[in-house]
Amino acid sequence: MDTAQASVSPRDLADGAADAALLAEEAAVVTPMMIVDLDAAVDAGTAARATERALSTDRLLVGVRRQPGPLPEVVEGLVSALDTTIVGEVMPSDRRLVGAIDPDAAIAELFEVVAANVHAAMLLGQVLRLSEGLPVRQAIDVESLAYSTLLGTPGFRRWLERRGPRPLPPPSPQEPVLLRREDNLLSITLNRPERRNAYGAEVRDGLVEALRLAITDDTISEIILAGSGPSFSAGGDLDEFGTTPDLATAHLIRTRAGAGRLMAQIAGRIEVRVHGSCVGAGIEVPAFAGRIVASPDAVFRLPEVSMGLIPGAGGTVSVPRRIGRWRAFWLSSTGAPLDAHTALAWGLVDEIAHRSVVSTLTPPSA
Repeated sequence: MDTAQASVSPRDLADGAADAALLAEEAAVVTPMMIVDLDAAVDAGTAARATERALSTDRLLVGVRRQPGPLPEVVEGLVSALDTTIVGEVMPSDRRLVGAIDPDAAIAELFEVVAANVHAAMLLGQVLRLSEGLPVRQAIDVESLAYSTLLGTPGFRRWLERRGPRPLPPPSPQEPVLLRREDNLLSITLNRPERRNAYGAEVRDGLVEALRLAITDDTISEIILAGSGPSFSAGGDLDEFGTTPDLATAHLIRTRAGAGRLMAQIAGRIEVRVHGSCVGAGIEVPAFAGRIVASPDAVFRLPEVSMGLIPGAGGTVSVPRRIGRWRAFWLSSTGAPLDAHTALAWGLVDEIAHRSVVSTLTPPSA
């Protein structure tokens, strides 16, 4: 794989700069990511042709604009066609843009991640584009099939080797998911604080059982999901990664026995209250809910690409529907932490409330 950044202007892109063959001998990836310089002058016709090329390329395309001020109108369509765009603003309002004090440093960070995890990063971009217009159930299937593909790649095998062999986690010493019914309210609590409520098999199965109860019982009009202990959820239990007997079974477990589809089905009735670390599935699953309330100490991360994978609990579906596929690409590819206030500005959460409120399962009175 090329180890140097490739930067092109919109005119270069319009002239086919990203159209060369992606694969060389022995399927080595050639230039998986190109930087599109949005500071370069371009006319409307050229920008339109660049947009068409961007929509059909096999490569990741990341825009960069160092100049202050709004995007030129002439590149609006092109920016929408890119995977993400880095701009020299602290907090741009446009969901297609990621703000950075130093855009070049942000680009270098992204390039390093893509170079180290080329298959995962490229499949992430493809899945986000494919899923954008699909219904939730089909989009979850697309994500999971790509995830199963990545389980067989050298990138994930390297991560497993670095992690080293581990025994399966011990059974939970208490009920892994707690339920409480009060009139028409069902309160659900993830209850493995000793493992930071990791989304392992026991927690997943308990949550799925609770969500199915909410779906089948039409007298439940309100559901609140929270987590006990210092974190809402640390995401997938790393001790369970790579333990499913085969990739097809793993796909069926993620989709048919996972919480994502069920959360989406009852999105209008469920509120999730998150705090502390919300990693991987710890934000992927909540993001399906109609409402998320976060404590000020909440921090969100999607680290899967660094493991040679992509989000696998529905995150390529739920997160983009909240913040747009452009910011979802940045968040998922870099694994960068997102604080609660940025998450609120981006739309990943709907409210920030004091920890005492987030930790209280009984909803506040109107």
